[in-house]
Amino acid sequence: MRADAPIQRVTASAFRIPTDAPESDGTFTWNSTTLLVVEVSAGNEVGLGYSYTHASAVSLVATLAPAVTGIEALDVPAASTAATAALRNVGRSGLGATALSALDCALWDLKGRLVSMPVVTLLGAARDAVPLYGSGGFTSYSVDRLTEQLGGWIADGFTRVKMKIGRSARDDIARVEAARRAIGPEAELFVDANGAYTRKQALALAARFADCQVTWFEEPVSSDDLDGLALLVDRAPAGMAIAAGEYAYDVDDFRSLLQKRAVDVLQADATRCGGISGFLKAATLSEAWHLPLSAHTAPSIHAQVCSAVPHVCHIEYFHDHARIEQLLFDGAPRPRAGEIRADRTRPGLGLALKRADAEPYRCP
Repeated sequence: MRADAPIQRVTASAFRIPTDAPESDGTFTWNSTTLLVVEVSAGNEVGLGYSYTHASAVSLVATLAPAVTGIEALDVPAASTAATAALRNVGRSGLGATALSALDCALWDLKGRLVSMPVVTLLGAARDAVPLYGSGGFTSYSVDRLTEQLGGWIADGFTRVKMKIGRSARDDIARVEAARRAIGPEAELFVDANGAYTRKQALALAARFADCQVTWFEEPVSSDDLDGLALLVDRAPAGMAIAAGEYAYDVDDFRSLLQKRAVDVLQADATRCGGISGFLKAATLSEAWHLPLSAHTAPSIHAQVCSAVPHVCHIEYFHDHARIEQLLFDGAPRPRAGEIRADRTRPGLGLALKRADAEPYRCP
């Protein structure tokens, strides 16, 4: 163990990876995903963290670097607190939160490498594996591609899948019906509107989706509309959970969702909410409100932290992020029978950037 390993250097890079097909959800269209990679050096070790954000976050990481340089690398709370304070005049939410999140994840990875332990062991394991749900089903997909993707996850052992909705209420009903036929009667079907509907649209569609045994309705209205989410929590059909939280950037955002009783399941994303440190705070809050927690995307990071949180119900195995992490990280965990396991044979997050493979995607 290195007990005297001050942080020496912080660097950041961004990589833009094209999607394998045009993608859209209820409110956004994209053809690439940008990966921010942060590396922190101390004691002859280098910790790695990442987020999915805009390439301009690289300059924000450079702004945070002086705040953490010289802090003992084992003291993750001290370094993360210093980095958070450095965002005061920049803005804590949005882009600033993704830069902070990637840095915090790198700090935890570095600590694990310095003490030769995986992050899950540092935190204390609560389970051997965490359930996944397959996530994709973009609104840009044809019905054939939609059903092939969702049905493929079920064939691979997943018991839950999620699809995007929100472009057209009429088309959404037909697509949800096709998805149910493709996955059979036993698998759970989740839908995600990304805030595309009005309150009354969402209520009407929730009733229609219940006919297809939809058990999860994510962001039926904007995640900024806490009263609207609370309305859906009160009036959605029995057996249909309302989920939100992927755009919660700090503790106050999570607290607001919980105090308004705006979710049945709280979502948190370690690449947006302040890294592993922020995710653990969200976990504490959700447990205090007696609500389950679901991890949003970034399965390679969440495999470690969620293995240490007993009330996490599942991790989103998002098509884009799973593809990118397998493409660019050595050690990215692969699902087995619809679950993911934290690698306890490698220190930290257990990941290494495939630099040669990543270089063609580097942002200028």
